[in-house]
Amino acid sequence: MIGKFEKFGRLLAALAFLSLSASAQDILIGQVAPLSGVLADTGKDMVLGAKVYFDHVNATGGVKGRKIKHIVKDDGYVVADTVRLTREAIDKDNVLALFGFAGTGNVGELLKQNVLSDARIALVAPYTGGEPLRSPFNPNIFHIRAGYGDETEEMIKQLDRQGIKRIAVMYQDDPFGKAGLAGVEVALKKRNIPLLASAGYEKNTDNVTEAVKTLSAALPQAVIMISINKSSGAFISQFRDLAPGVQLFNISVVNPKELVRIATIDKARGVAIAQVMPYPFGTGIAVVKEYQKLMAKYAPGSEFTYASLEEFIGAKVLVEGLRRAGANPTREKVIKALESMTNYDAGGFKVSFSPTNRIGSRFVDITIIGRDGTLKR
Repeated sequence: MIGKFEKFGRLLAALAFLSLSASAQDILIGQVAPLSGVLADTGKDMVLGAKVYFDHVNATGGVKGRKIKHIVKDDGYVVADTVRLTREAIDKDNVLALFGFAGTGNVGELLKQNVLSDARIALVAPYTGGEPLRSPFNPNIFHIRAGYGDETEEMIKQLDRQGIKRIAVMYQDDPFGKAGLAGVEVALKKRNIPLLASAGYEKNTDNVTEAVKTLSAALPQAVIMISINKSSGAFISQFRDLAPGVQLFNISVVNPKELVRIATIDKARGVAIAQVMPYPFGTGIAVVKEYQKLMAKYAPGSEFTYASLEEFIGAKVLVEGLRRAGANPTREKVIKALESMTNYDAGGFKVSFSPTNRIGSRFVDITIIGRDGTLKR
């Protein structure tokens, strides 16, 4: 009788070992994103887009038979929490790669503290176009979006074509906002147009009243906002009361539905927003069709957004890198595999990396909030 119990115990132990081995075969991917705080709506969309693609990959055999485990941590868009949670993902969770972080200052602090280089780990598809993360060259960060310099160049180019020269900037007073401001200044200098005025606001607030006063007093023809959802919405709402005819532009990181919700349709309509991804509501591009189909399958009822499409494409790029890294990927192999992706076609949206280039795309489009509150091209 004892022998039977011993055999049964050994069988249980063997099954437990097999179960542990199977879970140990998961590919661990870490995402630190703002699921709370002023960027929460965007952060949730970012995580959703990645999750949908990872769910699809897992349901169709995984990566060389291994499933992706998507580990998500909420930093609330707070720099210190980004650093702490990234270290936790690297050291405790032992993730193979990092993915889809937000914030120029947040990611910039990881670089200052050598968090990525010390771990020899890739960060793929960060939701930021800050030039300080791109220049000087950093081998650990793989960007799939155009930079803020590319976005502001396109904005200024359009305004210059219209003969608009009195241009001002409202910006978040941190590395993100200052990177966008610098982009505007470069684009204006290229055309010998002086910056009319600029005004900042404090990060993690929508305290924009002083910026509204300063910029409205300057009598601009156009204002470029380097800011996120709540602060942009607050600025639009207040500024329209003082200067209703001024053209307003925003950098790509805002959700237009949030701008409409905060500022109302009457004030938000006509606001132009730069975009660095394909139009997520169309059907002319293969990767957008794939995104729409998988969103309907794995997140039914969820709205299509630029943020979720961006991280969906980012997840697709990362998975391709994981496949190229071989059956036994390491952090270093993932980096080598990603940098081998020259002219990778994600489905009508091309991303190109190399050993000396980490800026995968410079695509920029301009959209406008229409009378019904939706984006028009």
